[in-house]
Amino acid sequence: MSRDLPIHSWPGSYYINSDKRWENGTLSLTRTMVRFTSDHSKESLASFRLSKIMEIKMESSSFIFSTLTVLEQGNVKHWFGSLKPNRVVVYNVLEHFWRERLLSPTTEGQGAESQPSKGRELISLVAGAQRRLEDTGRVLSHQGEQFDDMMQGLEKIDSDLGVADKLLSELESPSWWPFGKLPWRTQQEAKAEEAARAAAGRGSGKNKVITSIPAVVSQGGNSDLKPGCLLVLVSALEVRDTNYQLLHHFERNEVDDIRVHNPYEISVRQRFIGKPDICYRLLSAKMPEAMSVLEMQYKKKVEYTREYTTFKTTPAASPCDTDGSNWNEGLFQRCQETEFAVEVPAGELSQLQVHVLQPSVSQAEAQELKQMLMQLKNLALEAETELERQDEVLDVLTTSTDQSTMNIDKHTCRMKRLL
Repeated sequence: MSRDLPIHSWPGSYYINSDKRWENGTLSLTRTMVRFTSDHSKESLASFRLSKIMEIKMESSSFIFSTLTVLEQGNVKHWFGSLKPNRVVVYNVLEHFWRERLLSPTTEGQGAESQPSKGRELISLVAGAQRRLEDTGRVLSHQGEQFDDMMQGLEKIDSDLGVADKLLSELESPSWWPFGKLPWRTQQEAKAEEAARAAAGRGSGKNKVITSIPAVVSQGGNSDLKPGCLLVLVSALEVRDTNYQLLHHFERNEVDDIRVHNPYEISVRQRFIGKPDICYRLLSAKMPEAMSVLEMQYKKKVEYTREYTTFKTTPAASPCDTDGSNWNEGLFQRCQETEFAVEVPAGELSQLQVHVLQPSVSQAEAQELKQMLMQLKNLALEAETELERQDEVLDVLTTSTDQSTMNIDKHTCRMKRLL
């Protein structure tokens, strides 16, 4: 039996064609498989890979009106009925994970046929690290933009304090009565308008999309899951439907918690006093990509549930870990993963099948790894340069803030004396 925990499960019934009857049980979706388990015998009545699915449809029959059918390779058709909460929800989730394949098609295809080489495994690890570093770079770049905005704000404060100093000097020792408009006030108004235009231009940068993933979306619970997408912006989260119409916009400071139910399912909540909370539940095969960004942006608000801990501590099913008729094939592939010291008498080598444990890293894979590592190095150097620049900006910000605070306190004392 597969060691994969289900990502989602629904009670329902399955039509056993050989017995011409319906059997009650549970339909489960795992990382790579769809499985139906009988409630009575606890046996798996149907089990097939996502990559083997040819078609998913909602159909009707003379026996049960609302059914969901899955066509598997080899023209094998599976009928599921009495699905709860309803067949539309189950169809949306299965169709999403089938389309996204949860794993890339090439990786899943390789896993079904043979164990991936060491080179492919290394490339996959480096690619994951590269994606994570790119996401970190985007967040770091946004942080640098915020520091630049703060510097511009402090420069404006210094300019305003300079104007205030001139005004206070005139009030403390006026050489003439200023009936007309002061000449520096015109300059102050012009600077204020220019700063307002610059602030409006900078505000548009907050709407930059860091990442966008397709998802199955529901407001409140799992009873109304519909296709949509999740957009992670620089300073907000947006939930949209399949037509890209906005369902809800979460400002960064409005998000109270992000609960992670499993690596592919989260819920985002905004709490209110005196009215119901706003909570959206999102299920996506691409959720791990978005979580790398969410963990950095909302690290104090991300909560991992007990189900997530159980999910992560359970090892993923290997490609050879399948049910039923594929058990022997799985055992054979497990044996390939173990080395034995075997002495073969002379002349009997032709009677044995010798299998290589893992293919060595090929020249092409080594070249690809070299290029990816060079890209990682460049990304790391750019991140280091940006961090050093931000450290310098932080030092300047600290000094400028202290100086501005001293000037404000001094001007306050001068104004109190004038009053």
